[in-house]
Amino acid sequence: MDRRAFFKKAAVTGAGAAAASVLSAPAIAQENPKINWRLTSSFPKSLDTIWGGAEDIAKRVSEATGGNFTIQTYAAGEIVPGLQAADAVSAGTVEMCHTCSYYYVGKDPTFAIGTAIPFGLNARLTNAWFYEGNGNKLLNEFYANHKLYGMIAGNTGAQMGGWFRKEINTVDDLKGVKMRIAGLAGRVVEKLGVVPQQIAGGDIYPALEKGTIDAAEWIGPYDDQKLGFYKVAKYYYYPAFWEGGPAIHAFVNLDKWNSLPKQYQAALTDAAAYANTNMMAKYDLKNPLAVKQLVGQGTVLRPFSQDILDACFNASMEVYKDISASNEWFKKIYEDQVAFKKEGYLWMQLSEYTYDTFMMIQQRNGKL
Repeated sequence: MDRRAFFKKAAVTGAGAAAASVLSAPAIAQENPKINWRLTSSFPKSLDTIWGGAEDIAKRVSEATGGNFTIQTYAAGEIVPGLQAADAVSAGTVEMCHTCSYYYVGKDPTFAIGTAIPFGLNARLTNAWFYEGNGNKLLNEFYANHKLYGMIAGNTGAQMGGWFRKEINTVDDLKGVKMRIAGLAGRVVEKLGVVPQQIAGGDIYPALEKGTIDAAEWIGPYDDQKLGFYKVAKYYYYPAFWEGGPAIHAFVNLDKWNSLPKQYQAALTDAAAYANTNMMAKYDLKNPLAVKQLVGQGTVLRPFSQDILDACFNASMEVYKDISASNEWFKKIYEDQVAFKKEGYLWMQLSEYTYDTFMMIQQRNGKL
């Protein structure tokens, strides 16, 4: 072998490889650009479960992109008030938020379906409708009108029916009650004489304490205990028929979403899905102990009567009929969810309900 020819060829090959390496760096940077977003939450940091969904998203996105795509999280009030989070995203003030869709029913009642509507889906069916049914598709068609792209990023499971300063035994007992209640549930209970109030989570306690409101619903035992509601309202009712499986959303400004590289869109989608399942797991772990502690602190647990549930169900059907008559978006998405719900509960009464009922009996009998 000609040694001089060999080394000459090797030098040329090495130079070519080095040039390729230099040229590839900008290409890689272009494919994985440094992006820094801000996320505003509708929740205070003290509520580690629901606020934690925003932190989960930021952490997962950063890890999945090698730190190239970072999201700074801000609690309610640090950039905008909690109930204005999605407005800030629509306006482009921030790139994304972590909030409840139904906080924005004042703009359009269709927003309520994105979180939960009275006598809607439980948590498991909510996931099925969003992920495998038409939920994500239909709602994102609607959200696009508000310059939003939505992904479910949390669920609390069936919530409690709220804290009342007096007992509620009959439908008549609801008349005149000033209650903090979110979404379309306010329109439903208003038909039964309740005076609904829209108040952010951090403002509920002082409103109850001062008597500005007579009742309030928030989430469930773990969060409600943290906010101290048991100190200013004695009676704790269940279930929240208006929130059988409420979804929390990560909303992204639509233009910002469309401009993201595909791999970053995938990372953000996966991060939201993780936040969704992780939040539910946290509540299922923490609520059982919290409800025991609340009872030990003097809380009186009460179920809503069958008469109250029936009256609220009938009122809900009236509200949906009224809205559907004048709102095509609501009608289209609501009817799709109803069709899905009908089939879903047909299956669940055979499987989940039968199994859970048996196991709950064993628990009551002290066999678990």
